[in-house]
Amino acid sequence: MSSVDVRSVTKAWGETRAVDDVSFSVGKGELVVLLGPSGCGKSTMLRMIAGLDEPTTGMIAIEGRDVGGLTGSARGVAMVFQSYALFPHLTVADNITFGLSVRGTSRQEIAERLKRTAALLDLQKLLSRKPAQLSGGQQQRVALGRALIAEAPVCLLDEPLSNLDAQLRQELRREIRALQQRLGITMIYVTHDQTEAMSMADRVILMRGGRIEQNGRPAELYERPASLFAARFIGGTPMNLLELDDAPQGAIIAGTAGPALFTGQGRGRVLGLRPEDVSVDSANARASLHATVTAVEYLGAEALVTCSLNCNLGARPIQARTRGDGAPPIGARVGLSWEAGATHLFNGTSGERLDIGAATHAPELHKVTT
Repeated sequence: MSSVDVRSVTKAWGETRAVDDVSFSVGKGELVVLLGPSGCGKSTMLRMIAGLDEPTTGMIAIEGRDVGGLTGSARGVAMVFQSYALFPHLTVADNITFGLSVRGTSRQEIAERLKRTAALLDLQKLLSRKPAQLSGGQQQRVALGRALIAEAPVCLLDEPLSNLDAQLRQELRREIRALQQRLGITMIYVTHDQTEAMSMADRVILMRGGRIEQNGRPAELYERPASLFAARFIGGTPMNLLELDDAPQGAIIAGTAGPALFTGQGRGRVLGLRPEDVSVDSANARASLHATVTAVEYLGAEALVTCSLNCNLGARPIQARTRGDGAPPIGARVGLSWEAGATHLFNGTSGERLDIGAATHAPELHKVTT
């Protein structure tokens, strides 16, 4: 049995559909991330699971039970909001236990749960403080503790780390993931940050325009993006996307004279390459298609090198990751190469992923050099 089943759910305000016929399941003990840009419907979907909004059509089941019309507590869910939503006049202990007190839980039960929760989140020494006396990270732990102490089977988190600095976000990502795995909690986590999604999730549901663009393990979204949108959105540095054209010898980068990347149709298709799959060779400046280094972003162990492919349709940028101490200087003429297995192919109109072997009937190339 799945912890959460979302079946053909739509949420509309007039003619505007924030969520449009969405279906997915979340297994017990799974951490699933709803990922996407602002306005894609991910927070609206979470609010419907929490019972804060009701679907226009469709059904949501939790632990096999239709929860339509039930409040959040009756649904068996706990929620952590983007804003910490702590009561400023209450202590940490009272903030964490507030929900239990309202529901009439016995004092002994509250004390036992508070002790366990405070130990899990390392809050024992902060229980008598007020929220104003806490750092941002400590306040977020209190908000998480308030959700965990309810011992609900499903925990919902709506961009809980967006108000924190980068280093603290990284630390809390690890802590939340470790806590989820240790307790076996079912979590649905909303974020627009693909780094959070890829580093924490068992499964990522990428949303766009109220619909699911791709649903799969983080490695699947990265290694086999289902669409141009997924290819652009997933990855610390966006995938290089190059429009193709036809030539007698096969598909070529549009605006160039070649070389052919594979036999078969190129026009109307887009070639995708991850920057880490592109090799830069400063000694290969006599390649049939030249590239010029236009920018170098030094990142320490690595450098992100932006090159411009000279063609009759204007400069085409392509990025490559190199060793930080091996990046060519700006203005250098270079050759670029990649393994054929590293290429991705998309329909330029619909954006859907194409099987490069089936689409081109081309023999596999071991390396393409430009």
